[in-house]
Amino acid sequence: MTEKQDGLSFLPLGGTGEIGMNFNLYCLTKNGHDTWLAIDCGIGFSGNDTPEAEVLMPDPTFIADRARDLCGLVITHAHEDHLGAVAHLWPYLRCPVYATPFAAAVLRRKLQEAHLNNQVKIHVIRPGSRFDVGPFDLQFVSVTHSVAEAQAVALRTPHGLIVHTGDWKLDENPLVGPVTDLETFGKLGDEGVLAMVGDSTNVLKPGKSESEADVRKGLTELIAGLEGRIAVTCFASNVARVESIAKAAQASGRVVMIVGRSLRNLETAARECGYFQDLPPFLTEQDARDVEDDNLLMIITGSQGEPRSALSRIASDTHPNIALGEGDTVIYSSRMIPGNEQAVMAVQDNLSRRGVTVLTDKDAKVHTSGHATSEDIRTLYRIVRPKYSIPTHGEWRHLTAHAALAHEMGAEPILLEDGDILNLSPGEVKVVDTAPTGRLALDGGRLLPMTGGVLAARRKMLFNGIVLASFAVDDEGYVIGDPKISAPGLLESDDPESVRIQEEFADAIDQIPDELRQDDAAFRDAAKTALRRALGRKLQKRPLVDVHLLRV
Repeated sequence: MTEKQDGLSFLPLGGTGEIGMNFNLYCLTKNGHDTWLAIDCGIGFSGNDTPEAEVLMPDPTFIADRARDLCGLVITHAHEDHLGAVAHLWPYLRCPVYATPFAAAVLRRKLQEAHLNNQVKIHVIRPGSRFDVGPFDLQFVSVTHSVAEAQAVALRTPHGLIVHTGDWKLDENPLVGPVTDLETFGKLGDEGVLAMVGDSTNVLKPGKSESEADVRKGLTELIAGLEGRIAVTCFASNVARVESIAKAAQASGRVVMIVGRSLRNLETAARECGYFQDLPPFLTEQDARDVEDDNLLMIITGSQGEPRSALSRIASDTHPNIALGEGDTVIYSSRMIPGNEQAVMAVQDNLSRRGVTVLTDKDAKVHTSGHATSEDIRTLYRIVRPKYSIPTHGEWRHLTAHAALAHEMGAEPILLEDGDILNLSPGEVKVVDTAPTGRLALDGGRLLPMTGGVLAARRKMLFNGIVLASFAVDDEGYVIGDPKISAPGLLESDDPESVRIQEEFADAIDQIPDELRQDDAAFRDAAKTALRRALGRKLQKRPLVDVHLLRV
């Protein structure tokens, strides 16, 4: 057997062809042995095409089978689509984690909730630092994004230098944290960059990125002119945005209350890392009870229409402590993540029905993206000058637009699907193999494969319904009494159609051959077939069918 050549390869297990679930692997092969490095481990949220699940994450089976050779997991920043899956998938990976102080503070709280805090070794790396993980020589490069301490990662290997951008943008005045470190990117470009693995989310937006400073000004002007209760919803991890909202509230003589667990966790992590130093502690729901409406501003979770979020419960008037109505205002200081449009619009509609004024970035300057526009990306290509471009983090329309832009800037683009193993060295840079991939759904405390039986059955129930039949038989297999049928979501119990199906099912059971009646499994399968036939003729649907047989 021929020993593997020394080399370097890249494998995305999540994040190509969709926004979210970033999970990337790099592999160094030396003397026939593979050593793997993971960058980011995030979740995604269900869209209209996956109503049977709410939270999704990459299936780690490929790297879990190689966990002994996984030297570490590096987190670029503290957004859910980059670290949200760590607490769920770490038991499969069992490797040390490397993160900046803020990302580490956010992650520790998630691990504590999962009872893993004492098991996971977290190495805290200062922004902009150089450090080793196994055989990988890594360097953080500070970038501006809509979260504190976002970092790109430079990977120096014997086979070439790779720049993994993470999420980033260019902003001359980001308010919290430094500007994107173009000087260090330039030095990397001078070293010679083999490939740049880059964020594609906002590539379709022309021009330069807008500044967070403009959002703070817009929020301050807007809030100053409003009366009554004001609620602002935004991404909970956006330290700069939360600070902007709080300062806009202060300028209007309002105190700030935060609503929602993720925002409370953000405040704790941010203050622990030295942020919000010039802001007083935010009020809790109990603290704010005696504050006049015109003197209060609430920052609330739920900008994406999450059904259990504080804003969704307020909109449906089921929140235990907070109600909004006529004369109140809700400001969406966020964008809709693709796939969440229906959920967000439903919450906004419920708020409007209660007389609440809903304002978005279409009404005022209350949001700007944390992702690089096309002009930002061009600037980075001019500075880094990579030989190859590997677009990631986006839907296919974003990836193909990024590839075209990279080609325009002199780099050779390579488009990958999740699971493609890209050889970066030695020899030709090309896809040489494919790893098994998939998505897992978080279902309560369980992780279930999207293609597995449980979620497939749930998907079928959602669209076609479910029919449950039960009947009792004696020792010889003859039916006792009348079979019962329940079809929630398909038939009312007193519907004439339900009665006819029940009668037809009873007749069909009587016709099952005697030789099948002594074996419960065979009898049950035959009864299921009979029920499906009755339903197919009457309902013109293919619901999920289950039969309960009781032998007495």
